[in-house]
Amino acid sequence: MSNKIKCSHILVQKQSEALAVLERLKKGESFSKLAQELSQDRGSGKRGGDLGYFAKGVMVKPFEEAAFKLEKGQLSEPVKTEFGYHIIKRVD
Repeated sequence: MSNKIKCSHILVQKQSEALAVLERLKKGESFSKLAQELSQDRGSGKRGGDLGYFAKGVMVKPFEEAAFKLEKGQLSEPVKTEFGYHIIKRVD
């Protein structure tokens, strides 16, 4: 297993918003479009939520733990960090 993974995320402020985003994704809406439209992380949001490749120890703990558990192509449940709620998609 590689020690680096590639993920995208959508960051929102409330759990209710995160659950609404997840619902829309499950209905087949585009992750990158929703990230551009809704993500509070403007940097990655502009790139469709793309965070690029990262190793352990780079992201905040709750985010990292959730991200590294995902299979490729899988979405996380809302993950709470000090920044808000993240929906994470493992890309690679």
